[in-house]
Amino acid sequence: MRISGLYRSTLLRYFVASLLALLLDVAVLSLSLRLLHMSLTWAATAGFVAGAVVAYILSIRWVFSERALANTPWAEFLGFVGIGVVGLGVTQFVLWLGTAGLGIMPELVKLAAAAASFLFNYLARRSLLFIARSCIARGEDLV
Repeated sequence: MRISGLYRSTLLRYFVASLLALLLDVAVLSLSLRLLHMSLTWAATAGFVAGAVVAYILSIRWVFSERALANTPWAEFLGFVGIGVVGLGVTQFVLWLGTAGLGIMPELVKLAAAAASFLFNYLARRSLLFIARSCIARGEDLV
């Protein structure tokens, strides 16, 4: 695949957007803990929300060209965040399975969990939120 083809890949752009969102998430978490002296729960929530907003904005502006819910941006955003929360559940399940079920070192399991969550989020968002209405109307394969 050429570099220009790679740049056009929604999967690669989604990865970059997710990475930027994660960096902001961690930065907001750290600043909230260290400078604002928030509790871990509130700091983590603030980081998650900041990261979700950035991921959403990048997704609608740069990553995906089609939007099934473009006329209802609040519903689209809530769906985007909802999928992210389910992705967090995927992460927690993989962490539990790998550590408690299989006895694997948590740091190694976290890498697998991050990959599983990333893939779930990408496929779910692409299939449910960022697909042409014409594809939905025709019942085309969403994945």
